[in-house]
Amino acid sequence: MARTLCQLSAELNRQLGLLVHRSGKIEAVVVGTYSQIMLPQLANVRASGGRLRGLRLIHTHLAGEDISDEDLMDLLFLRLDLLSVIKVDAEGLPEKMYSAHLLPTAHEGKNWTFLKPVHPANQTESFEELIGAIEGEFGLSRKTSLVDRGEDRAILVSVTTDAKRQAEESLAELVELVRSDNIVILDTVLQRKSKANPRLIIGKGKLAEIMIRALQLDANLLIFNQELNPSQIRSITNFSDLRVIDRTQLILDIFAHRAMSREGRLQVEMAQLKYMLPRLSSRDDALSRLTGGIGARGPGETKLEIDRRRINDRLARLTRELKQVSAERYRRRAQRRKKELPVLSLVGYTNAGKSTLLNTLTHSDIVAEDKLFATLDPTSRRLRFPTEMEVIITDTVGFIRNLPTDLLQAFMATLEELQEADLLVHVVDVSNPGFREQMAVVEQLLRELELDEIPVLTLYNKIDQVEDKEAIEQQLGRDAIIVSALQPETLTGFLNQAERMIGKVLDQNPGELPP
Repeated sequence: MARTLCQLSAELNRQLGLLVHRSGKIEAVVVGTYSQIMLPQLANVRASGGRLRGLRLIHTHLAGEDISDEDLMDLLFLRLDLLSVIKVDAEGLPEKMYSAHLLPTAHEGKNWTFLKPVHPANQTESFEELIGAIEGEFGLSRKTSLVDRGEDRAILVSVTTDAKRQAEESLAELVELVRSDNIVILDTVLQRKSKANPRLIIGKGKLAEIMIRALQLDANLLIFNQELNPSQIRSITNFSDLRVIDRTQLILDIFAHRAMSREGRLQVEMAQLKYMLPRLSSRDDALSRLTGGIGARGPGETKLEIDRRRINDRLARLTRELKQVSAERYRRRAQRRKKELPVLSLVGYTNAGKSTLLNTLTHSDIVAEDKLFATLDPTSRRLRFPTEMEVIITDTVGFIRNLPTDLLQAFMATLEELQEADLLVHVVDVSNPGFREQMAVVEQLLRELELDEIPVLTLYNKIDQVEDKEAIEQQLGRDAIIVSALQPETLTGFLNQAERMIGKVLDQNPGELPP
């Protein structure tokens, strides 16, 4: 086979390559140029888990050059079993075969090693034994990987220009988001750069290290902390067969799992479709619909155009349904206004303890977990103050830094509840070291939603999880309201202050609400 490959390559004056399956079956024959070959997409060939690809590449070199850097990148990013180059001599016959394979751990800064050159006719080593030994060192020799059993196993990547502390806090938040989505975290990678790579967002060398790490850990997913544009996603997936998602996709996936109401599901689906629309890249003219009739012959819509049209049609339908939901919400709010009950709305960063606070105040049992975005669907309950005044208290979706714009727009129907509030209670997780930054994020989002004119009562929660309570109390000042939503006895001061503030609102608007 090597002799025939070299003869054809010499006659065509082009490099020829073979992708050979472990079973010995030829998966593809690749015809390149004089100096290089371009491998086809390998999506249908054993891409499961973090294992080696199950393919080896054998191709010719016409100018007597050694294994090139491009060859090694193919070996690395495509996770090939083996890469072999056959040099073609002046008579069009094989000179020798030069091979390289991946290493489980880097040696002298390189993740590959070269085998001793050998003439194709003089091979003595068993390929199956070699690959078995390599996968055994990678720890991937088991027949079925964890990924093959349907478990997502991820490496988290953050590339940022922020200061070290901010970068670490942002990565820690990504870790919590991933845990909320029940994904196994295998490793985290933080790279601080003065300027992000516009094509890959991460350096090519660093990406190569991540690919090796994915092999070692049996990973099948890369999660980036930054929002990736369509070209960056394509560039990264061209270098690797690992699935790649960004922070926005992760948040959308969490919302898709957590949304329980019809309204919530409509909002999440709309946000997902808006995110997906500019990222459609599959184009296949062979799937064009051919039309008949004079003046109508030729290619019709491509598959890409059909997909876009279907998404736009679905978005239009979702918009209509959400308008109906918004109208229903408006009618419910109108009924509340007729009953002349003041409205107190809980806002804050995700996982600040809003749902737990609502449960404690109203003796309810809505879902409250120590996870980001545990509660999505808005909930309203009646709350009786110590002076027998009744109010409506509502819990809404939590905020987060860099909240996807499409998601914020999709949830406008839900956030309209806040516009009817007479008092906003800003719940702050004081046990979080970055609680001041989280407060700034919430305040900024309230300004963007034009809610900054509504009175706000700041409530510092989770004091029971703070080690140095005195330091926090001194830092916040004597007037700060510090509570634990799990300890009802700490909420008396909050209830008294909320009642006073609502009383002021009622005094300013005596015609709207009862004294």
